[in-house]
Amino acid sequence: MLAIRCILVVIDPNHPDSLALKRAHLISSVSQSRLHLLVCDNKHDHGAYLESLRERLTSEGHQVSVQQAWHENLHQTIITVQQAEGCGLVIKQHVPDSPLKRALLTPEDWKLLRYCPCPVLMVKTDTPWKGRNILAAVDVGNADLEHRTLHATIVSHGYEIAGLADGQLHVISAHPSAMLSAADPAFQLKETIEARYREACKRFQADYDIPDTQLHIEEGPADALIPRICHQLQAAVTVIGTVARTGFSGALMGNTAEVVLDTLESDVLVLKPDEIIDHLEELVRH
Repeated sequence: MLAIRCILVVIDPNHPDSLALKRAHLISSVSQSRLHLLVCDNKHDHGAYLESLRERLTSEGHQVSVQQAWHENLHQTIITVQQAEGCGLVIKQHVPDSPLKRALLTPEDWKLLRYCPCPVLMVKTDTPWKGRNILAAVDVGNADLEHRTLHATIVSHGYEIAGLADGQLHVISAHPSAMLSAADPAFQLKETIEARYREACKRFQADYDIPDTQLHIEEGPADALIPRICHQLQAAVTVIGTVARTGFSGALMGNTAEVVLDTLESDVLVLKPDEIIDHLEELVRH
């Protein structure tokens, strides 16, 4: 993440004390990334406000560009600008929709997580990251190459953020309940399932020096366990992957990243496999 050259920061003039800008300021101070500030609006002119932000940040040593734009809806505007500017990270403050609105319409932040071809940092709190725990959520039960690569990316980003924040990296993986009818004997007992999951974590534990005390392998659904462990650790950031499921299956099943977005008590960094990023970039181009 610290190798990113340009960060897209979504600015909401209705929230002048921008949490997204605070996080972007922190990351840019270390990575020396250019900041591209974006207001998504086609009704009011925010040029003077954006220029004041640009002048302030420039005076603090940041390289800054600003833009106001609108393309049909919020998430398409963000993605169009992200592609045009070559931004490697999008930072946006998350404001949850009401349960009624969420039941009727897919939230714009969910659509951004699904369709954005680069990592998205959803900022939820103004709590400083300094000295706090960072939680990386992986699903080591999926052991195909795509998932293994995604796991390594998630842990790597968590490790970088922990270094940036001078905090500790913790890793969680939820495992299924034991089933006596399972064809594989390893999935007939809770102890053997947990042992298999711990074995799958050993490689990235060694690569990133993660002790067993900071590895959490627990039984249950990921969308319940991740917020619980995040709360117990008082984590500042949760790093999670998404397969960007769309269409009817996405509406029916949801993605873990989307489901936990409102329940997590931390900022949320969402990553995707490279293959899905390539596919999304192709969709954007066409």
